[in-house]
Amino acid sequence: MKIEVRLFAYFREGREKKLFLEINEDEVTPRNIFNKLNIDENEVAILLINGRDGKPTTILKDGDVVSLFPPVGGG
Repeated sequence: MKIEVRLFAYFREGREKKLFLEINEDEVTPRNIFNKLNIDENEVAILLINGRDGKPTTILKDGDVVSLFPPVGGG
C-alpha cells in the first residue's frame, strides 16, 4: 500500500515535506505512520486524510493522502 504523507511546521525537520510510504500491512492507520516516522501521537494537533478531518484509528486505503500538523504557537 502506498500512502502520501505531508508534514508541516517542525514535523518537517530532518525530513522531506512530502513522503511516499510503502507499507505492507493488512490494515494501515495514521497511528502506523506516526510510529514509522517517530512522531508522538500527542504532538499531532491536526490530522487530515484526503483533506478531511481524520482519526488516528481510521483505516487507510492505497493512495490516501495523510497530512500532519503540530500545535501552532506564538504570540
